[in-house]
Amino acid sequence: MLFQLLGPLSITDGRDLVVLPPSKPTALLAALLIRPGRVVSTDHLQEAVWGEEQPATAKAALQSCVLRLRRIFAKYGIEDQAVMAVAGGYRIHADTETLDLLHFRQLVGRAAAAGENSELYTLRAALALWQGPLLANVPSGLLHRDEVPRLAEERLRILERVCDIELGHGRCRETLVDLWEVTRVYPAHERFSEQLMLALYRTGRQTEALSEYRRIKAYLREELGVDPRPGLQRLELAILRGDDLGAPDTGHAPVSLLATAPPPAALPPHLLPPEGRGEGGGRAPAPLPAVPGFTGRRSQVEELVPLLASAAAAGRAPVAVLSGAPGIGKTALALHVAHLVGGQFPGGCVLLRLTSPDGTPRPTEEAAAELRDALPAGPGTGRGRTLLILDDAVHPDQVRPLLTANAGGAAIVTSRMGLAALVATHGGTAHRLGALGPDESYDLLTTVLGRERVAAEPAGARLLTEVCGHHPLALRIAAARLLTRPLLKPADCAHWLRHGLPARLSLADDPRMSVPLTLDEAVGRLPPVLAEAHLRLGAAPRGPLTAELAATVLDVPWETAEDVLERLLDAGLLEEEHPGAFRMHELLRAHARRATASSAPGRARALPRPPRCGETPQAGSTRPTALR
Repeated sequence: MLFQLLGPLSITDGRDLVVLPPSKPTALLAALLIRPGRVVSTDHLQEAVWGEEQPATAKAALQSCVLRLRRIFAKYGIEDQAVMAVAGGYRIHADTETLDLLHFRQLVGRAAAAGENSELYTLRAALALWQGPLLANVPSGLLHRDEVPRLAEERLRILERVCDIELGHGRCRETLVDLWEVTRVYPAHERFSEQLMLALYRTGRQTEALSEYRRIKAYLREELGVDPRPGLQRLELAILRGDDLGAPDTGHAPVSLLATAPPPAALPPHLLPPEGRGEGGGRAPAPLPAVPGFTGRRSQVEELVPLLASAAAAGRAPVAVLSGAPGIGKTALALHVAHLVGGQFPGGCVLLRLTSPDGTPRPTEEAAAELRDALPAGPGTGRGRTLLILDDAVHPDQVRPLLTANAGGAAIVTSRMGLAALVATHGGTAHRLGALGPDESYDLLTTVLGRERVAAEPAGARLLTEVCGHHPLALRIAAARLLTRPLLKPADCAHWLRHGLPARLSLADDPRMSVPLTLDEAVGRLPPVLAEAHLRLGAAPRGPLTAELAATVLDVPWETAEDVLERLLDAGLLEEEHPGAFRMHELLRAHARRATASSAPGRARALPRPPRCGETPQAGSTRPTALR
């Protein structure tokens, strides 16, 4: 069992989370956990639980409260002796495995001894342990007055360091979401305002940077009667002059995406890389990208983690294919699972993109050469089995040579296509991702926006998840808009988006964060005649898409319509409701309607028939029936 103190006080076994109700035993537990392993005096505990209005028999009441707390422990299978009565007070036993506060401090300590890239990864992992307003369910004026500000300061100090590292690497856009939020929650924190101004200026947003200076200057004068510190004043002058402030935004991570094992600074053990590449040499290890705020996909995680971990222990080389619609979260799931099972692969984890930034497939020879540079040169290198993450594969032929190069290792392959031929020839498992469930979508918004903001308007947050179609990319874009506009309510954002889907689901400062561009690129990968069929089906009335309906919409024979639906399903542009019936996600449907409305009618094109089982695909093979 794990006590979660960095948020509402909770107990979890790793699967289920129990948020304790506001009560005196909850206040007692919080007072003990804040000082784990130390004797907490009876007087302090009585004040934490009852405040200044203590009962006449406070000592006996405290003993009764301890008994109630032990009953709660028994209910959740926690050792009865976790709370011990000692001379002068009580003590609770906890360590880094059972208390998130101690885990957080351990990660911070290890990060201080690591290199900068490892430090960043580890500090991000430490910050991820914070789960919302501190002790929100703990009814104790003493703890909220004396302890919560002290604990919050620990987090702010680490967040400040993380933003310094990110800005030092030129990753200004990545810091904006964190800095917008923290400067609004802590409006007098001058260092965060300084970092926000710098990030805005380096991303070409000089006016907004100066506006932030005016905001904090007005706040400090009105609330505290002081001027901004000299460093902030000098930064404002530099921005007004248009000075070169260094480290412009690169839009890239500070480490290569061809990453081996994660860095030596965090728990669990898979975050500790081997000491070197052995005799074979090679580049220094670099961490896999983090997956901040990952939520949902519980069933897939529970399937993939045992599959990869047990296969690694048994010496097998499994392949897991994750497929689904564009932006549905395939890469995020692959990285999340890789972080969980990385300890089973002493050779590390390697992430390899199989498409270029423009969406075209990378040449197989180029990808294979890059992979050879990342893998050990041979069995004598001192490295063990490696986990590959082959991201955004377009065709099985891209993947097969890379699996051969990593013989004995495992692989997670992400693709919009089902890659059935790869599973047929190399074995493994196929996992198709759909939209998130309603509760998963709500949890994602809560993770990104914070519990307080979502809890203030739960109905609006639910409406926003529905308008976004429970689509992960759409939800993150909407959440980013809310974070940078603190006065905007989730319901208002939902209504605004609803009247401009999917065009309004994009962020101007990052083309990768755009639902319409992502869908344009996905449709652009299709053969022209299949892309036309997709757009025409998207403009059809809502409801299940069957071969009969598709044949009518496309004006083709039933057999051809069935082929079209199967191919669009394989391309991740349709979802199967049940055998023979398909549906198109609402964002894809809205995208198709807009594209159809804005394009002039084209000439009829023949619809190619996919090869039957056992046939060899023929270039340019078509059916005589045209789409009219």
